[in-house]
Amino acid sequence: MKLTWRTAELELAEPLRISRSVMARRDAVWVAVEHDGLTGWGEVVSSDYLGLPTPRILRHLATARPAVERLPDPETAWNDHLSDTLPGASELPAGVLAGLEAALLDLIGKRAGSPVHQLLGTRTAPVVRTARTIGIVAPGPASAQAARLARSGFTVLKVKAGSPDPADDLARVRAVRAAAPGANLLLDPNGAWTERRAIELLPRFADLGVTAVEQPVAPGSPASLARVAKESPVPVIADEDAVRHEDAVALAGLVHGVNVKLAKCGGVRAALRIHDALRGSGTDIMLGCLTASSLGIAPAVHLADKARWVDLDGHLLLADDPWTGIGGADGTVRAADLPGLGVRRTPAAAGR
Repeated sequence: MKLTWRTAELELAEPLRISRSVMARRDAVWVAVEHDGLTGWGEVVSSDYLGLPTPRILRHLATARPAVERLPDPETAWNDHLSDTLPGASELPAGVLAGLEAALLDLIGKRAGSPVHQLLGTRTAPVVRTARTIGIVAPGPASAQAARLARSGFTVLKVKAGSPDPADDLARVRAVRAAAPGANLLLDPNGAWTERRAIELLPRFADLGVTAVEQPVAPGSPASLARVAKESPVPVIADEDAVRHEDAVALAGLVHGVNVKLAKCGGVRAALRIHDALRGSGTDIMLGCLTASSLGIAPAVHLADKARWVDLDGHLLLADDPWTGIGGADGTVRAADLPGLGVRRTPAAAGR
């Protein structure tokens, strides 16, 4: 097998403000695994929050390349668990491991003539409603965005929170609710609140129609998150406190959900392991993502039937998505019934 990669810049259509940062662009590293005339693709995106700047991604890919290229074929790499058979895999950042794994799955599917979801045991291509994120903006722009998204077909909207003054968050949610009265509303403060503030505020957001909240309190104290979940009138989903399999297992039964992002847990196999571990615990799965292209989001779309909540809109935040194949502009993401991940470069991107 041959492993190569290239770096591209993904620019957002508009800066996304959350409680801890504002993002306008990020790098994507497109990983290609070639074997017997076919190529599988995966994507690793840079992330300051996850400690994954582009130079670190490139260093780890260069370190992993000799071991990857010594593997006899992609099927062996997958069946023997890449994270177990690849020397030094335990040192690879989760995002890099997820990108390599995605490229292998894409290649295996192309070699077998089967879409990835069928390789994973799901016969029918997942077709699911995805949340669409509205950042921390004033009520007016939030209202306009919510109305536009509702007209486009979105039935789930995720509203970012965590403004210094909670009244601003309440006003934003109130504006979104008025503009999209039929939408299912999720709330995400990205860990901006104290335990006391979360317990005080969540009933007020529930009254506005919020149906679930992600990571209301600062990560690092799962016990605090569990206490909020016990008091909350809406389901509490762990995100920053649920990075690895061990984190998710420790929270099983204590929160209502965990946000599984392939870039933070280590890929499709790790996500399936979390899903299996939580089955019957009372803690459900949310499938989330980083801002990425359709290539980066596609592996999770093939798993989307396993989630109670789906938040796979990272490609929809881009000014120009260089890959296509999973839909989403109408509020629904779809796993293609094509070999592999089912995505392809757009003509404009292929020409650059």
